[in-house]
Formats: sequence, C-alpha cells, structure tokens
Amino acid sequence: ATNQLNGPRDLFVDDDQTVVIADHENHRVMQWKNGDTTNGQVVAGGKGAGNGLNQLNGPTDVLIDKEMDSLIICDAENE
Repeated sequence: ATNQLNGPRDLFVDDDQTVVIADHENHRVMQWKNGDTTNGQVVAGGKGAGNGLNQLNGPTDVLIDKEMDSLIICDAENE
C-alpha cells in the first residue's frame, strides 16, 4: 500500500516541500507533494525486487535534481 513504508532509508525534501523517500524493503521510491501526506505515489520501482528497467532492489538514498528534472537513486542491491 502507498500509505505504508517498510524499512525507509533516506528522506529528501526540496524547496517546494516535495518529500521523497527511499523505501528499501518495498523496493521503491515514494513521493508526496506540497505537504500532502495522504496521496503518496510510487515514482520509481514498486514492481518487486529486481534489475529490470521498472524495478529497484533495496534503494538506500534518493535526491531530486531540479535542473535535470530527475531523481538520483542509490539502488544498493543492483551494483
């Protein structure tokens, strides 16, 4: 469920109050915009652990690169 985290490892908050969390055990990155704590969305991974283009395997760190309009994710188990 998008309202439950399992082993969150890192939190990033940008100037627009967008919150991004590396949800390690759920193998995904979650995002909440503008302080809206009820409508989180999966923005990376969330398709189970793996090394496919739509999968993460234990993300541990995340940040937002506003200039490139992208997320930078450290995916620990996909070396």
